[in-house]
Amino acid sequence: MTEKQKIISVVGPTASGKTRLAVELAKIFDGEIISADSMQIYTGMQIATAKPDKDEMQGIPHHLMDFLPPDKSYSVAMFTDDAKGCISDIASRGKLPILAGGTGLYVDSLLQNIKFSEEERDEELSRRLWIQYEENGIEYLIQKLLEIDPPSYERLKEGKNPKRIIRAIEFYYTTGKTITEQNEMSRLEQSPYDAIKIGLGFTDREKLYDRINLRVDIMLEKGLLEEVRQVLGSELSQTSVKAIGYKELAPYFSGENSLDECIQKLKRETRRYAKRQLTWFKRDKEINWLYVDEEPDFETLLGKAVQIIKGRLYG
Repeated sequence: MTEKQKIISVVGPTASGKTRLAVELAKIFDGEIISADSMQIYTGMQIATAKPDKDEMQGIPHHLMDFLPPDKSYSVAMFTDDAKGCISDIASRGKLPILAGGTGLYVDSLLQNIKFSEEERDEELSRRLWIQYEENGIEYLIQKLLEIDPPSYERLKEGKNPKRIIRAIEFYYTTGKTITEQNEMSRLEQSPYDAIKIGLGFTDREKLYDRINLRVDIMLEKGLLEEVRQVLGSELSQTSVKAIGYKELAPYFSGENSLDECIQKLKRETRRYAKRQLTWFKRDKEINWLYVDEEPDFETLLGKAVQIIKGRLYG
C-alpha cells in the first residue's frame, strides 16, 4: 500500500487566527501554505476577504490565493484539482503541505478525496434559486430541499447556508440524482492524505464575535469602502458576488442605508458566517481543537499545536 502524504490542516471560523498559526507552523515544519478560502482566490478583493499581506506571510509561499479575476466562477471541483497539484508540487520539493482556511466544503472535499461529476452547472437555475432565497428566505429553500433530498436536508438545515442549499437543489435538477448520492459514490476511493487537523475555537463565543467586530473596524481603517466601491463597479461572477463585505455595504453607495447601518449589518453577517463555520467543523471528530480564549498567549497555543503535529509526524 502506498504511504499516504502527510498534510497539516488548520481550520476554524473567520478572525480566529488561522493565518498566523499556519505561517508559524510552516516556519517550524518547513512547510508551504495552501489557502482553502473560496474568496481569497480573487484578485482585487484584498481587504474584505482578510487576505494576508506580505508582512503577515513572512516569506512563506501561499498557494491558491489572489490568482483569479472576480468575473470568473470557481468551484469546489476546481479547488480540489488545483489543491492536489499544489500538494504534489510542495511534497516533491521536500516541503510539508499546510492547508489553511475556513471554507469547510473545500477542506473536506480535498481531504476526503471526494470526486465530482463533470455535469455542467445550470447557471440560470442557480440564479432563479438565489432570487427565491432573496424573496422568500432560507426556510423556503430548506423545505424545497426536504422534498427532494431528505439526507441533505438533515445535514444542512442547522447551518442554513444558502450557497450549499442552493447547490444541492441545483445538483438534483441538473443531474437527476441527489448530491447525497453523489457524495456517497465519490467516497468509494480512499484519500491519499493523512491529515493532521488543528481547529481554532472559542469557549466563549462572544470573544470571537468581539474579534470579528474589531476586524471589521480595522478593515474600514485600511480602506474597505474604497475597495468595495471598486469591486461593485466591476463585473462579478456568481461565485465572487457572494463574498461577505461587498453586498452588505452596497446599500450605502446606493443611498438606501446609512454607513453605520451597513457596517452593523456587515458585522452581523460575518458573525453568522463564523457560527456556520463552527457548526460545519464541529462535525469532524478528527479535528484537534485549541481554544484561543483559554490560552494565556499565542506562543502557548502554538506550542500545543506543535506537540500535536510532532506526535503524528514523528510518533
